[in-house]
Order: sequence, then structure tokens, then C-alpha cells
Amino acid sequence: MRELRNLLESLYKKLNKRGLVDPDPLKFLYDYPKTKDREIIGILASSIAYGRVAQILKSIDKILLPIEGKPFDFVTSHSEKDFLKIYKGFVHRFTTDEDLAKLFRGMKHVLREYGNFENLYLCGVEKFVDEMNLSQKSYLIPSPADGSACKRLNLFFRWMVRCDEVDPGGWTKTKAANLVVPLDTHAFKAAKILGFTEKKAPNYKAALEITSHYAEIAPEDPVKYDFALTRFGIRDDMTFDDFRLEVEKFSS
Repeated sequence: MRELRNLLESLYKKLNKRGLVDPDPLKFLYDYPKTKDREIIGILASSIAYGRVAQILKSIDKILLPIEGKPFDFVTSHSEKDFLKIYKGFVHRFTTDEDLAKLFRGMKHVLREYGNFENLYLCGVEKFVDEMNLSQKSYLIPSPADGSACKRLNLFFRWMVRCDEVDPGGWTKTKAANLVVPLDTHAFKAAKILGFTEKKAPNYKAALEITSHYAEIAPEDPVKYDFALTRFGIRDDMTFDDFRLEVEKFSS
């Protein structure tokens, strides 16, 4: 366990750097010093973070353009009809202008009922999903109850709860100890190499299992190493073969 902790800490110090964030959608959050604005940008950026990264960044830019740097004011001052009109013709893979308008409607509802998104998060993940979707199912804000790994949602929570050189934070009432690994194919491969799971698919059960292993190493911050480990496979200059070599070096 000590050797593994040393490995993960070494990679964290080496790779958990602001300079390695681009082209991660997380970079958009850095432009918003106010938490009330940052959490809205975080939901938008994480919700459509699927597909080719270049297209993700283009789509986020399109969404942000009408917002004009004032996300909170934009969400609270417009209706669903306004959102449909503003984003008419918007498409990101299979996300349409209607999907985006519903996402904005959900955010406005949460702000009206809870004041901010952290207050809702404190009510539990399932409640968060239900309130954001107004009790309807949505692939943009999926539910753990449906088996989804909820990678994008857990990514948003990581961004808002943790605060270091990479994650900007902003929420003050929540604990990093309660976070779940944002499990995508890259995080899943890393966990496989570490021997943290034998499951065949990156579903929510796998996410909880993998998180529990990281919690044995960093109980107060089990997703601490997520950004560093997912650089392997995401960046062209870092492969999982490199990661395997790192693991073997620390294991020998």
C-alpha cells in the first residue's frame, strides 16, 4: 500500500498541473471567480463533455457566447421559450436545442428552489438528478439508479468540491471524502492496471468499487488522483503503456 501511495503521490505532483488542463472542458471554469457563475458553467461544460474533444470545446463556446460572461443572470432572467429561441439550431452530436433548453430550465428551477447547486447536492445525488431533470429522465444528467457511471455529473462535483491547482472548487459545505470517481474509459483503464476492479464495464457499481480502493489510500480525498491518471490516454504524449511502466517500477 505504501508503494502504491508513493506512486500516486508522485504522479499527482508531476501531472496535477494547470498547464496540463487544456483541452479539458474544465478550463472554462477558470474564467468565473464567483461560485454562482462557476457552478452554472460547470454543469454546462460537464453535461456535453462527450464525443471528440475539439467538438466539445466548440459547442461550449457556442453555448457561452449569448451568456456574455454572466451565467447566473442569464439563467435566472430567461424562460424556457427564451432559451429555445436563443439556441435555435444548436446541435452537439445528439444534443439538440430542446435538450439544452431543458437543461437551462432545470438549472433555473434549482436556483429558484434551493438558491444554489451546493444546497441541492447536500440533499443527495438522486435528489440532485431529479430536481435538475424535473423528475424526467435525461442523458445529460443521468441517474446512478439507472446504472450509469454518471461520469460527467461526478466530474462536475469534483470540479466544485475539490480545490487545488487544477480543480477550482467553490463549494464550502461539502467534503471531498464523499466524491465518487468520474469513471470514463481512461479512469477505468487506470483502475484496471492498478488492480482496483475486475468488472468488465465502467458502470456506477464499478465507480463505487474503484472509489473505495482510492479511499484506502486517500480517505479524505479519494478522487485526488483522477486528473493525473486520466492524462494517460487523453494526451498524445502519454499512453497507458507509460502508466504500466510506472506501476511496474514502483512494484518492483
